[in-house]
Amino acid sequence: MAANSSNGEQQSPSKPSPLPSPLRFSKFFQSNMRILVTGGAGFIGSHLVDKLMENEKNEVIVVDNFFTGSKDNLRKWIGHPRFELIRHDVTEPLLIEVDQIYHLACPASPIFYKYNPVKTIKTNVIGTLNMLGLAKRVGARILLTSTSEVYGDPLIHPQPETYWGNVNPIGVRSCYDEGKRVAETLMFDYHRQHGIEIRIARIFNTYGPRMNIDDGRVVSNFIAQALRGEPLTVQKPGTQTRSFCYVSDMVDGLIRLMEGENTGPINIGNPGEFTMIELAETVKELINPKVEINMVENTPDDPRQRKPDITKAKELLGWEPKVKLRDGLPLMEEDFRLRLGVSKENKP
Repeated sequence: MAANSSNGEQQSPSKPSPLPSPLRFSKFFQSNMRILVTGGAGFIGSHLVDKLMENEKNEVIVVDNFFTGSKDNLRKWIGHPRFELIRHDVTEPLLIEVDQIYHLACPASPIFYKYNPVKTIKTNVIGTLNMLGLAKRVGARILLTSTSEVYGDPLIHPQPETYWGNVNPIGVRSCYDEGKRVAETLMFDYHRQHGIEIRIARIFNTYGPRMNIDDGRVVSNFIAQALRGEPLTVQKPGTQTRSFCYVSDMVDGLIRLMEGENTGPINIGNPGEFTMIELAETVKELINPKVEINMVENTPDDPRQRKPDITKAKELLGWEPKVKLRDGLPLMEEDFRLRLGVSKENKP
């Protein structure tokens, strides 16, 4: 069983973990692994479902309220005998029998979590409480997708898991930032008090096919603007940095964390660091050299730097990203072209 961590150092929980279904220990009947993915109709969640469904020993149950997710992301699995889709909001209790829980449910884009901040923090707090209660009842291992936003506007660069962060607790982004920090607290409290097997992934900026086209995140914004022939809008000063991880790398990291023996928190992200100007120039070069780049006012509490220290992911999970930004952007462009109805023949 994994150990707990206050600063990334492993310790023992105060109670043993609850036992899962007796079928896990059956001598004569090997049952499938029943895996719940909350937020599984979303961008990362649906790619995770694709990967989990490749294993014929997995039964995957997706729970989503479709606030930001879409059934289209899961259409290839609807009707499959090992797949089930449930329309449900995790802020309400869920009675179900599962062996593992990937808890991804939460709006992750500023456009969505600023639109309904109360809903966002309820999802992070009440939703996580409900999933932990389910994990306790059925003896499931649970993985929380936390976020690099727990580091706030960091004073340490790159950000290791031992850094406690620099977060505004009352800002417009706090429903997400502080909500995820509380969710991490709840995970470790249930681990220490009830012996729940937990895993915490702090995921950094992720991109790829199936992102919401107008979700306000910088990669999707730039690609959509380039395809529409609109100016790429870079928030001032343009020197702020982000690190971009392709979605297949992210999914690989999440599965490795779930299957491993470390609670985390563990950073999962690509340490390749780009300024917003550099990203805009790359998108312009690859997709539409004719578009202009315009500077616009920045949003409040926008972090100046974001780069993961992935030492723990390398050492404990044997994980590091493989897809480079210049290789991943064309794959995302192709997906956006299909959804926007823009053919490659029209490419400048």
